[in-house]
Formats: sequence, C-alpha cells, structure tokens
Amino acid sequence: MLEILQLPILKDNYVYLIHDPESGETAAVDPGLAQPVLDAISQKNWPLNYIFNTHHHWDHVDGNLELKQKTGCKIIAGQGDYNRIPGIDIGVNDNDTLSLGKHSIKIMATPGHTLHHIVYYFPGQQKLFCGDTLFVMGCGRLFEGSAEQMWQSLQKLKALPAATQIYCTHEYTQSNGQFALTVEPDNVQLQQKMRAVNQLRANHQPTVPSTIAQELTTNPFFREDSTSLQKTIGMINKTPVQIFAEIRRLKDNF
Repeated sequence: MLEILQLPILKDNYVYLIHDPESGETAAVDPGLAQPVLDAISQKNWPLNYIFNTHHHWDHVDGNLELKQKTGCKIIAGQGDYNRIPGIDIGVNDNDTLSLGKHSIKIMATPGHTLHHIVYYFPGQQKLFCGDTLFVMGCGRLFEGSAEQMWQSLQKLKALPAATQIYCTHEYTQSNGQFALTVEPDNVQLQQKMRAVNQLRANHQPTVPSTIAQELTTNPFFREDSTSLQKTIGMINKTPVQIFAEIRRLKDNF
C-alpha cells in the first residue's frame, strides 16, 4: 500500500510525496519548493528517488534542481517539456509506463492547460496525480492548448474507475464550487458537497483528494451532458466541446 504525504506550499499548492514501504522508494510530485520536501523526507527518514513533474510552470518545478543536487533523485517529465523543465533525466510520452517499487504507473498525456502536460496514474492503487489538468470541481485554464484538447484530456480522466482518487496540485475547491453552483444551481449533490467543503476550509483542512465518482456528479467540466447546466448557460443542442468551451469561458470571467 502506498503512503501519500500531502505538503501544502506557497499560497495554495500541494506537493505530494508517494512512498512505497516495501521497496523504500519515494517520489515527489511537482515540488515548487525544495525545503518542505527535504524537511518531510528527513522527518520520515525516506530517500527521494524521483521527481514526477506534470508540467513546466514554476510553482511545480522550482524545487527540482536543489532536490536533485541534495538527494541524487531522477527527474521525470513529459518528453515535450525537455527545454522547459529544469533537470529532466527521463522524458516520457502518452501510454508509457513507470514503476515505483512494484507499483505500475501509467503516463497519460493531457494537453490543454499546457501543451505537454502529463498525469501519473497508479492503476493498482487507483490513484491519479493530475497536476493542473483536473481540480476538485474544476479544471486548469487553457494557457497553451485548445478547448478541444482539454475536453479530450478530461474524457480520458472521466473514463478512469469511479473509485480513483484525484490528487490535484491546488486548493481551488471552494472557488470552483462557488462557480459550479452558478451554472448548475439545482444540483443537490453539488450543494451537499459545497457544505462539506466550506466546513473543511473553515477548519483549515484540505479538500483534496476527491474521486472520479464525486467529480462526475459535481464538476461542471465533467457535466457538459447535464440538461440543467446546458439550459442555465444557454447551450442546449450544442456540441460537448462547445459547451465545455463556454463553461471554461464563464469560469475564466467568474
């Protein structure tokens, strides 16, 4: 069983340490800062074998070189980001597989937020480390990719087993949920989820991880087929990509 440590950094980022007790191997996902990772592995007496980067933005990679220098870890990231992510040792592509101890990891390309964004999926453990592609009740802004690309990327994640846990790298849930209620105000599960989220945040607790099952019922970017949502945003009889693009536009201006 993998042990996962969630480290809050910066304003609202999360770094994840994934530790396999059997092999002793440990990976850090998207270390925007080095020191919190160094402190955590020192406290746990874990090595740092790998860094898994999802994309090139500074708040996900700024700790790379210091961690590599101090631990000798190998840095893994999308092949297309070789020139944009510091210290890459291994470039990976869609459908490549890696392992942490005996645990298999599937690489999925999810362009949209950035062109070479990837996610790390542990099928045996049903855990997804999805960077800024998917958030709890949200998705990443389209900085480099198109609405079509992001929609296709989200379809891949939507098809994962319902129990899959989603470890995204930002605590954006409360504002995402507030927006979701504007486009699907009658969604009872969304209303219930927001009550729980507000309680967690009031107690300074994380709202991550979520699950694919929860996102299917509450995340507007997974719900372009909802008639209620289509009516609210005036997109009845439009294509899924058109509906998705309109939801994204509304969120950008929320």
